[in-house]
Amino acid sequence: MLGDILKDLRKEKNLTQEQISKMIGVNQNTYSYYENNKVEPDIKTLIKLADIFKVSLDYLTGRFDK
Repeated sequence: MLGDILKDLRKEKNLTQEQISKMIGVNQNTYSYYENNKVEPDIKTLIKLADIFKVSLDYLTGRFDK
């Protein structure tokens, strides 16, 4: 679920995986793993992502009402 949310948010901002990966200080392959639910980011990375996308950690991790 996290991967789908990350992918949707990234596309809404018209950013590439490479751009996001540079913003959070990981390589592009690692960020790709996040979007494909192969690896989960640590809490510091989650906070960076939430800041970039201007969403809460709850939203980022799928804890929201639809």
